[in-house]
Amino acid sequence: MNIGLYFGTFNPIHVGHLIIANYMVENSDLDEVWFVVTPHNPFKKKKSLLENYHRLELVYLATENYDKIKPSDIEFQLPQPNYTVHTLAHISDTYPQHTFSLIMGEDNLKSFHKWKNYEIILEHHHLYVYPRVSEGKIETLFDKHPKIHHIKAPIIELSSTQIRAGIKENKNIQPMLTEAVWKYIDEMNFYRK
Repeated sequence: MNIGLYFGTFNPIHVGHLIIANYMVENSDLDEVWFVVTPHNPFKKKKSLLENYHRLELVYLATENYDKIKPSDIEFQLPQPNYTVHTLAHISDTYPQHTFSLIMGEDNLKSFHKWKNYEIILEHHHLYVYPRVSEGKIETLFDKHPKIHHIKAPIIELSSTQIRAGIKENKNIQPMLTEAVWKYIDEMNFYRK
């Protein structure tokens, strides 16, 4: 199977993430998309970042009705801080029966040349890029690269930062989340302080 890895803190996961993942799996040659929950970097204190297991639970709740979209905690077992190139090597060794590709926004592609060992990533993996509204240009070496696929997915202008701020300000953000995710956040009283 060709699996697209969609990395993020998912703090919290929202309908924008699901729309992009679902669009990718339905409109490309990807068989599944795995949401790879990025662990809390122990060297950084981030008050607004929920504990790893809470964010993973939110991803489970958000994806439970999607057969082709799965949560992954593969990075939880890796030493921190971690680099994508190491995760890709680890996940490829763990699941040798699958091919893994990377899903990223166009904004990340613009800085991809600064990633650790980006050449090794491109040597072994394909990139599926969805459009984002962002400044800057894509490096010429990535412009027509045979392993970089630009998917004309819908542009989703929705962020976890907006959602956290909305909750803190007691605004109704429910349409931005799945019902199960909203229920968990509300019951656990997350992001209110």
